[in-house]
Amino acid sequence: MAYFFEEESHTFDEYLLVPGYTGPDCIPANVSLQTPVVRYNKKKGEKCPLTMNIPMVSAVMQAVSDDKLAVALAKEGGISFIYGSQTIENQAAMVARVKDYKAGFVTSDTNIRPEQTLNELVAAIEESGHSTVAVTEDGSANGKLLGIITERDFRINHCAPDAKVSEYMTPLKDLVKAEDGITLEEANDLIWANKINQLPVVDKNGNLMYLVFRKDAASHTEHPLELLDSKKRYIVGAGINTRDYMDRVPALLAAGVDVMTLDSSEGFTEWQRRALQDIHAKWPNAKVGAGNVVDAEGFNFLAEAGADFVKIGIGGGSICITREQKGIGRGQATATVEVAKARDAYYEKTGIYVPICSDGGIVHDHHITLALAMGADFVMLGRYFARFDESPTNKLIVNGNYVKEYWGEGSNRARNWQRYDLGGKKGMAFEEGVDSYVPYAGSLHDNVTLTTSKVIHAMCNCGVITIPELQQKAKITRVSGASIREGGAHDVIVKNSIKAN
Repeated sequence: MAYFFEEESHTFDEYLLVPGYTGPDCIPANVSLQTPVVRYNKKKGEKCPLTMNIPMVSAVMQAVSDDKLAVALAKEGGISFIYGSQTIENQAAMVARVKDYKAGFVTSDTNIRPEQTLNELVAAIEESGHSTVAVTEDGSANGKLLGIITERDFRINHCAPDAKVSEYMTPLKDLVKAEDGITLEEANDLIWANKINQLPVVDKNGNLMYLVFRKDAASHTEHPLELLDSKKRYIVGAGINTRDYMDRVPALLAAGVDVMTLDSSEGFTEWQRRALQDIHAKWPNAKVGAGNVVDAEGFNFLAEAGADFVKIGIGGGSICITREQKGIGRGQATATVEVAKARDAYYEKTGIYVPICSDGGIVHDHHITLALAMGADFVMLGRYFARFDESPTNKLIVNGNYVKEYWGEGSNRARNWQRYDLGGKKGMAFEEGVDSYVPYAGSLHDNVTLTTSKVIHAMCNCGVITIPELQQKAKITRVSGASIREGGAHDVIVKNSIKAN
């Protein structure tokens, strides 16, 4: 007969952390959220080859993870997995843009030729909203630099509108400039020493490469946890499927991808085993996660197949309807606890530590802390990141409120049939995701800073300053429906909820 799990499955909302002793050294400033991302031989004292500074990655979704969000999240210390439900060329180009991005080094997006008029200059400034314009020989962002012109160099009401830009620009000979290869710290020193607002960076042929602005010197210090590779480039991930991986993986590796994950709704499959073995045989240094699974058997299968990390979760995402459609899944908290036990047993048996990622089921910030306490090394978030300025979707006004579009990879809008592929003919038989809106929440930086602050303070309440300590020492209690209600504001009239007549 069928196997029945003795325990019913539970969600994060059904648990709370119980405080532990907070010692004098257990303060927020001493807490580290650093966490491993890929497998390593922990018993032999190996250092994990890829770690994050915060335990948060963005989901492999069209509505979440593109190159813009990848840069923003890497600045905060996390990793974005750029969505794979697009052409190989487009996905590789997104990865390349992240790797080519230099913090503080801006590609000039407003450029003009010296013979163009002030009228044309004003139009260009109005279109871009940027008042610093590079004057290049051909008017391109990487043309031969001839000068710089800003709004402060002319007054359109007192100048002939058809006057040439060359008459008002600061010519190259009078500019302080730097050569490509300069570090951001060196560039900032030049800016401050020469009391200038921007520094053009040119190659050996005099072609413009970047602009470094005075204002970016200060903003650079806002991201002390930024995640960089050995060449000081931002770390970036990418999603792959079990169909075209032999073509997609080399293109992503050539673009500079740091880590990949097989993006499937259910990972306990022969297709994932074959993909992991094929990829590691062809590209032994490639880092590839796998999933999703919800029990020990699924974890052990993928760990033995060579997964560099394992994702947990089926049907728990806010836009996922897999449980409704197929009756497949498990409560995210229960799945995380069981897989964490399997991870620890696998480590004791082999000496290999395989990180696990809790993917889905995160509704509130404190759920992240609970997932970590239950054994997850990091969490994957979709809805959370879809709300921010940096996500690739449109910001709209719906019923008087700002929202952002958010759709599942299993929806008809995404048409990502590969994610739900069971080896049959190409195409989707039915939807496993919905098309929706999420409330707009502002910038990624502000929100991630707030979220990680909550995690850090909760860890201090538990008497720990690292994630491994939290996993070892956390005390967790089940809660009743009544105690959940008790935990929020109750029996009062909250002031900001009263509407004037």
